[in-house]
Amino acid sequence: MRFSFRPVEGAFYELFTKAAQNLVRGTELLNELALPGVDVQSVSERLTEVEHDSDQITHDLYKKINSAFITPFDREDIYRLGSQLDDVMDHLEAVGSLLYLYGLTQLPSLPREMHELIAVLDQQARLTAEAMPRLRALKNLEDYWIECNRLENEGDRAYRMLLVRLFSGEYDALTVLKMKEVADELEAACDAFEHVANTVETIAVKES
Repeated sequence: MRFSFRPVEGAFYELFTKAAQNLVRGTELLNELALPGVDVQSVSERLTEVEHDSDQITHDLYKKINSAFITPFDREDIYRLGSQLDDVMDHLEAVGSLLYLYGLTQLPSLPREMHELIAVLDQQARLTAEAMPRLRALKNLEDYWIECNRLENEGDRAYRMLLVRLFSGEYDALTVLKMKEVADELEAACDAFEHVANTVETIAVKES
């Protein structure tokens, strides 16, 4: 029988879960951009509010790490996971801000491939939010990181096809530069979700 001297500290798991739930809120807001007559400024402002909430969660997590005598698993891994969850939210918020500031939603329509990337992010966010509560028992997590990595590959394919579309001559040069920056943030968010999944895998292997 394996014994563990680490405490079952619920606060850490609650903070991870809250951070992941905010990512779902973030991708839900990005999905609103596909709706006809959407108020892009409102979407951008609400994304900023969610991002600020995520920053506070991360700050609370760091305070908890510094004040806890013993942590449920390695402090470095707790810090890394919290930081990576926050990184995802930063990229999601950047997408909304850039689309609004650059006026890209005034185009007749955003490229289909951009919506495909957002759909991938939405799936990754929901997977991550479902997985975080399972960290407490460190069980039934393998399917999560495998699927999250598969989705990251799907996002990479959508990103490459988006670049092909952008450089096809369909858009003027200035619009291409603007949309390329948005595309890079979307792709970075996909990568950031994969980093979260890889850290969860590392934690599970260490603690098994």
